[in-house]
Amino acid sequence: MAIFDCDGTLVDSQANICRAVEEALTEARVEVPSRDRIRRIVGLSLVEAMQALLPDAGDLDHRRLAQAYKDKFFAMRTSGALADEPLFDGIDAIVEQLADDGWMLGVATGKSDRGLDHILTAHGLKHHFVTLQTADRHPSKPHPSMIAAAIAEAGADPARTVMIGDTSFDILMAVNAGVRAVGVAWGYHPAEELVAAGAHGVALAVADLPHHLEA
Repeated sequence: MAIFDCDGTLVDSQANICRAVEEALTEARVEVPSRDRIRRIVGLSLVEAMQALLPDAGDLDHRRLAQAYKDKFFAMRTSGALADEPLFDGIDAIVEQLADDGWMLGVATGKSDRGLDHILTAHGLKHHFVTLQTADRHPSKPHPSMIAAAIAEAGADPARTVMIGDTSFDILMAVNAGVRAVGVAWGYHPAEELVAAGAHGVALAVADLPHHLEA
């Protein structure tokens, strides 16, 4: 089975994530980090993301700001203000190729159920995935819970399962779950960090991904 991360791996969602963080922190009168720092927390669950961005704040502040982010993102979606979250070039073809080649496919993401459903439905990919695991039902990456649940739900063999992601959180989650990890270089953490976290390989281009999965 091949398990994909979503943000930074399947879709380029940084514009909406950065904007929602910026608006939530601005409204709370908290200093807004650079977009480079915000991109580095993509993939974490919201409370953990706020902890990473604002390590000196307290737990209640982290939880309050996580809720403020959720509220901002929901307002952006319902008002039609969300920017397009495009698939990375060629991802749709690769997903279809892997499904045709007999791979069972899953997703493990820091998105909510609603956010993931919206993305996969909008891009016509949802039917390819046999298991969808989100932050609504699991601890934050790099905890292995999402991968363990995906394997159990799909009836997959852990020894033949690979996690595909663009951040060190994805790679460490795979390491913690005892499955193979393949990084992708088109997302939000640099390739050298993915290798340092334990990636067995890093696909530099979307077209290279199947080669790394078979390695």
